[in-house]
Amino acid sequence: MNLYQKALSSESDIHNNIPLTVLEFYSPNYRPKEPGFTIADYQPLNEIPGTELAIGSLVEVSSSAVCEDLYGVIRWIGIPPGTPKNVLVGIEAEDESNLKNVLTSDGKHNGVRLFTCHEGRAVFVSANRCTADRRFADVDNSIPASRASNNQAKKFGVADCPAIYGSVPPLEMHSSEELANICGKFKGIQGHHNSCYLDATLFSMFTFTSVFDSILYRHPGPQDIRNYSEVQKVLRDEIVNPLRKNVFVRSDRVMKLRELLDQLSSVSGLTCEEKDPEEFLNSLLSQIMRVEPFLKLSSGQDSYFYQLFVEKDEKLKLPSVQQLFEQSFHSSEIKLKEVPSCFIIQMPRFGKNFKMYPRILPSQVLDVTDIIENSPRQCSLCGKLAEYECRECFASLQTGSGLECTAFCPKCLETFHSHIKRTNHVSKKIFSPKEFRIMAEHMVVPRLYMELFAVVCIETSHYVAFVKSGSGPDAPWCFFDSMADRKGEQNGYNIPEITCVPELTHWLSDEGARSINETSTNDKELPEHAKRIFCDAYMCLYQSTDIMMYH
Repeated sequence: MNLYQKALSSESDIHNNIPLTVLEFYSPNYRPKEPGFTIADYQPLNEIPGTELAIGSLVEVSSSAVCEDLYGVIRWIGIPPGTPKNVLVGIEAEDESNLKNVLTSDGKHNGVRLFTCHEGRAVFVSANRCTADRRFADVDNSIPASRASNNQAKKFGVADCPAIYGSVPPLEMHSSEELANICGKFKGIQGHHNSCYLDATLFSMFTFTSVFDSILYRHPGPQDIRNYSEVQKVLRDEIVNPLRKNVFVRSDRVMKLRELLDQLSSVSGLTCEEKDPEEFLNSLLSQIMRVEPFLKLSSGQDSYFYQLFVEKDEKLKLPSVQQLFEQSFHSSEIKLKEVPSCFIIQMPRFGKNFKMYPRILPSQVLDVTDIIENSPRQCSLCGKLAEYECRECFASLQTGSGLECTAFCPKCLETFHSHIKRTNHVSKKIFSPKEFRIMAEHMVVPRLYMELFAVVCIETSHYVAFVKSGSGPDAPWCFFDSMADRKGEQNGYNIPEITCVPELTHWLSDEGARSINETSTNDKELPEHAKRIFCDAYMCLYQSTDIMMYH
């Protein structure tokens, strides 16, 4: 009978003679009596003394046959009550499958909450059992290059992923044939452990467009956090530049960014948990890089993305993003103070499963003319400079968009509202710049458009992206999946893939979308990529090439 079996069979409190960490780490059913400690009895530390391991570090835990290959991220370090010489480490485990024989919790130790995670993922061990996760350690310079290369190849399938310094412009492809040359397996960003939300978003943001490049090059200011330059260098030199130059980023490079964001922002679990793109963007753009919000709302609020809020219209079988966009802005009674360089729009869905519309057509061009405050607008009837807006006339004309129908010149306003159904409508004056009013009789009122350049999609918690590989209506599209395939099981690696989708431009046209949706009424009948773009769209990203030049 071993020590643990004796402990369980004994009527006496023999547990007091066994080190607590041994019982915690090796006993599947042991639950010691909670001694009534409080958080004040624990002495927290920021790092494990004598090591480079700190809160947020990725570690592996040495053990016996009870549990092998235990990996995770440090969530808490400190000295527990009654053991002044012992340093205890709280770890959020990467994989629950290896914890069957280990005492786990949701972040509580002896009934005291030291951190929070999913039930069954927290493990507390002594500090001497923790070492840096070798899967994400940099190659040791003392190891011969050939051996180091072989080690990295075993871990990730591709050994070489050097940092690239300086400025590397985004890729631009002019034809499907040109795009096909950079497609294939081990292309894009390699996924690892729930990183798809971040991989798909980063690929969309930086591969083929420069709309976010100010993040890569802005010098730190007095308002920036101490680690600003460190995060910027990892993002630029180890992720974006290799992606643009070699069309591949290994997962350990991305893990460096995930660790930094996890440590420096209020968004926890970025190294191991399932997250949404907006959580990543909030961490990177708002809290770490302090990027100026793209959207300046007339309500006085600023934002990085816009959530579509609409009431479902049963008559709309295949609504476009343009239609939902206008409905949402009309119902919210807000406008934008200026045309943004980037417009990130979240689809009307709640959680990962509920979708308001089973299919949505991502509009290739987004007309933002009528939602810009104090911007010249056309009269919906005669095309001259509009001077009045009537919100009650939204979608009143059979032709034209919903918001476009709300703008009138004085003469057309009077004529249109002489109808008995519209005599009670209340209109308001539209402000137009004086300089434009002077020239209005001699020029056409311009409309303001933004171009779709990426669609991030989700299906069963897995994010992928469709990305336009250049600017203009004829630029080809590709499909990116950071975990398209996998080599090996638990200690294996994911294989990212970029696929050329030449049909996408046609599918996104009004005629192409109508045709494919009428002939394939069942989602299962749709071509695979068509199903993803129409049924699984989560976030559409638009850019203004004119405004980009000034940001």
